[in-house]
Amino acid sequence: MVLRQPQSILVTGGAGFIGSNYLNKMVPAYPDTLFVNLDALTYAGNLENLAQVCDRSNYVFERGDITDFELVAGLFDKYGFDAVVHFAAESHVDRSIIDPTAFVKTNVQGTLVLLQNAKAAWKEGEGLFHHVSTDEVFGSLGSKGVFTLESPYAPRSPYAASKASADHLVRSFGTTYGLPYVITNTSNNFGPYQFPEKLIPLVLNNARTRKPIPIYGKGENVRDWLYVEDHCEALEKVLLQGQDGHTYLIGGSEEWSNVDLVEALLDVFDAITGQAKGRSGELITFVQDRAGHDFRYAIDSSVTQKELQWRPKHSLKEGLVKTVTWYLEHTDWLSNILNESYRSYYQSQYGDR
Repeated sequence: MVLRQPQSILVTGGAGFIGSNYLNKMVPAYPDTLFVNLDALTYAGNLENLAQVCDRSNYVFERGDITDFELVAGLFDKYGFDAVVHFAAESHVDRSIIDPTAFVKTNVQGTLVLLQNAKAAWKEGEGLFHHVSTDEVFGSLGSKGVFTLESPYAPRSPYAASKASADHLVRSFGTTYGLPYVITNTSNNFGPYQFPEKLIPLVLNNARTRKPIPIYGKGENVRDWLYVEDHCEALEKVLLQGQDGHTYLIGGSEEWSNVDLVEALLDVFDAITGQAKGRSGELITFVQDRAGHDFRYAIDSSVTQKELQWRPKHSLKEGLVKTVTWYLEHTDWLSNILNESYRSYYQSQYGDR
């Protein structure tokens, strides 16, 4: 079992959804390790997500773009990183359909800039580059089967293609230059601090404000759901114990169709808010399906569970209860991030209803 003890870690995209949950877990847990959060603070990045760690002595925020080579080089010189945990990415499929260029720039070029700087800063065999990726690189499943470590890459959206490209770049630096790396591919995450363009916080925000809740097509598309705290625990184990050059698949083993998920979520919402069961379900509206909409994702985490002694602690319904409770307790957070710069996009996609 590998036991690493990084002393200075660059965390990219740490003000986003998964990145902020990761830092909120790791910074207090490892007070002797410096965590430097590099984030451009685009629409989905929010420093309010990190209020609980922002004053800790082992946490530093640096605002900047991962595609800025000189900036990244300067940070490597300044902080002497011995690990990179790379979350920063454009991640919303709908946005990638509208503007693929931004996804290639951030997800491909940005990853290359980080790899080049890690290669320049570390002697061969030193450091660790942990690339956080998605199960969408494997494409779409039919009604049976799961993604495994042997699954071929078959991305079907510009977002998935950009993440697949980044995965290949990381592996190429390991093979060609001996750069130590691990890759993690995860299923759909949910939980606190998720930006409300994604399904679960979008549904909660619309239920809270009594607006129609859009579901693509007939809602039959299936996803494997993972509570974000469980994902972050797996990421911690990968950082400290993961084998150099290995890929780890991280899923929740909770396959739900979109319509069943939304109905379960709204039942939890109604119960917690004291409404009659089914009241919020009246808001469900089926809308035109997304172009190239992948039918089903399911991921086999058995190798990760066995090697790292990890498994999800939350069932989907347990995670939904915690998520709904958190969002209802943080309505000010929702209001703050749904500012004018985002509302125009939000309204164009889902209507100001």
